Amino acid sequence: MDVHTTHPRPPMHKDQPIHHGSLEHLLPPSWKAQVTSWLAEDTPSYDYAGFVVGEHPRTATLWGKSAGIIAGLPFFTEIFRQCGCEVEWHAKEGSYISRPKDGSGKTKVATVTGPARGLLLGERVGLNLLARCSGVATVSRDMLLSLRSAGYEGILAGTRKTTPGFRLVEKYGMLVGGADTHRMDLSSMVMLKDNHVWSRGSIAEAVQAARMVGGFALKIEVEVQDEAEADEAIAAGADIVMLDNFTGEGVKVAARNLRDRWKGERQFLIEVSGGLREDNVFDYANNDIDIISTSSIHQGTPHVDFSLKIDQSQITQTSS
Repeated sequence: MDVHTTHPRPPMHKDQPIHHGSLEHLLPPSWKAQVTSWLAEDTPSYDYAGFVVGEHPRTATLWGKSAGIIAGLPFFTEIFRQCGCEVEWHAKEGSYISRPKDGSGKTKVATVTGPARGLLLGERVGLNLLARCSGVATVSRDMLLSLRSAGYEGILAGTRKTTPGFRLVEKYGMLVGGADTHRMDLSSMVMLKDNHVWSRGSIAEAVQAARMVGGFALKIEVEVQDEAEADEAIAAGADIVMLDNFTGEGVKVAARNLRDRWKGERQFLIEVSGGLREDNVFDYANNDIDIISTSSIHQGTPHVDFSLKIDQSQITQTSS
């Protein structure tokens, strides 16, 4: 497979979820309560600085200060709605914000209006949320485009290694970037890792027990360390086998052998995972692999930088 590590910016591929509807419509009924909890964490008692500025009507500009994919618009909007403010967006969810060529070093992304106290109540929570979600989306998009340019046709997925209490936002960022969220939680799919197998006794016994309670509606995935374990998992009825911590060459050999050995007998997906990053993922990418999963698209990703600044000219006109 030819590997091209550079690609034009964007383009947006039609295989991305954002092209099929509003991702806000995915959010559960509880998501606005999460926003409330973030605001409560930041202001658990008195808002002393809010007392200083009061509730004079003000207008603020959200500036994008670094290049990246913008993601998390519903969360940002809800943060300021709960603070009594309104947000007018000048950029679409999933669009690429480039650094302007006029020398200003920033791009106007949104206008936020409301009482001064409300603007400042939501400022840091909103900026933190947007920076983090956009960072995840940007890294996800970059890796996906790199894989597509190299000819990989399968799925790029994240993992469950997310920040406690912030999973919804990080998984949302993956979707905006075009990556698959993988399972959202322990209830979404049965994944039997080495500890499960060791505790139960064998792969076959673990798969059988999982199938008895998960029924037909839940897929079962088994983490395997070699082809023999993969064969045991497939024979037991696993829907997905994860080749964990294989070498790049080992993945290619094992995937091809499994495809040939079980052709016409069993249907299953092959996932590869374990230490994959943008600088080494091409060693593993081949179209015998259905899923490439990596935490590198959401763990420790650089943030996209934003700032929120109140219009000073408006203040001067009000006070004159």
